[in-house]
Amino acid sequence: MTVYAVGDIQGCLRPLRCLLDRVAFDPAKDRLWLVGDLVNRGPQSLETLRYLFSIRDSVTCVLGNHDLHLLAVVNNIERLKKADTLREIIEAPDCADLVDWLRLQKLMHYDEERDIALVHAGIPPQWTLRKALKRAAEVEEVLCDDARLPLFLEGMYGNEPAKWDGDLHGVTRLRVITNYFTRMRFCTPDGTLDLKSKEGLDTAPPGYAPWFSHPGRKTRGQKIIFGHWAALEGNCNEPGLYALDTGCVWGGAMTLLNVDSGERFSCSCEENRHE
Repeated sequence: MTVYAVGDIQGCLRPLRCLLDRVAFDPAKDRLWLVGDLVNRGPQSLETLRYLFSIRDSVTCVLGNHDLHLLAVVNNIERLKKADTLREIIEAPDCADLVDWLRLQKLMHYDEERDIALVHAGIPPQWTLRKALKRAAEVEEVLCDDARLPLFLEGMYGNEPAKWDGDLHGVTRLRVITNYFTRMRFCTPDGTLDLKSKEGLDTAPPGYAPWFSHPGRKTRGQKIIFGHWAALEGNCNEPGLYALDTGCVWGGAMTLLNVDSGERFSCSCEENRHE
């Protein structure tokens, strides 16, 4: 069995299929890890979700901010935005099956055998691996709960609180956990978030730095695969970290990683360029 991890797909199915063909991916024996943001902005969001659903027994997936946005739209919590490419999913006859599968996915996956974590955006510097898994599980539990899901989706939008506090409770607590795992780029050493800056490493606001660069980060030395930050172009200059979002939907390439060997593959298709 070979385990591969792929960066943000965002509805760009052709480059994904290109990469899987290149490595002769076999769902019967291989495994595909997804860093989240499976849909939105790209041209084939519905087809992408249907394909991943069809090989779901071979997929390990964590959720990204665009995936959570889809859940909110489907549940009539949030309206479609101008740049969204989610309407075809909402109107599809198999929408319920696809979305029910999506909401069962994790915010964080940890492979104990390989000692490697999979997240969409990152792990805040003040959390150990163990604490991160516990916090992620809080949100995962709500996503699976029909009664609690609408309240969470309605309250998950927003930039406050900007920092974790163990005394937080309810939707406010879940919001900051979700922001860490799905939206984080820059933060302070104590985990205070800046969610407005989205460019490269040298664009951090005063007092802030990329989440992975803080010397006291409690997961330093831990192998982590993540996506979300296309401006990194796959480079974060931190040993053991694998940044896989290389901006396919924005005209860049999609990146596939052989998790065990570290070999990377890339594919870019001009027809998937986002205008």
